[in-house]
Amino acid sequence: MPVYEFECPEGTVFERLVKMDTKQINCPKCGKPAKKIMSQCAFELKGGGWYADGYASKK
Repeated sequence: MPVYEFECPEGTVFERLVKMDTKQINCPKCGKPAKKIMSQCAFELKGGGWYADGYASKK
């Protein structure tokens, strides 16, 4: 099961380990329904890049 971020109407943002098809859960702070939100991605490409090093067409 993946970890998702949820936000309640009061503005509380929290993470929970839930099934992929879970759309909303109750907020642990206020008890109101909290919706699943899009998390910020931690993926970052550094350096010359895989495209330039491995897959670019050669002249």
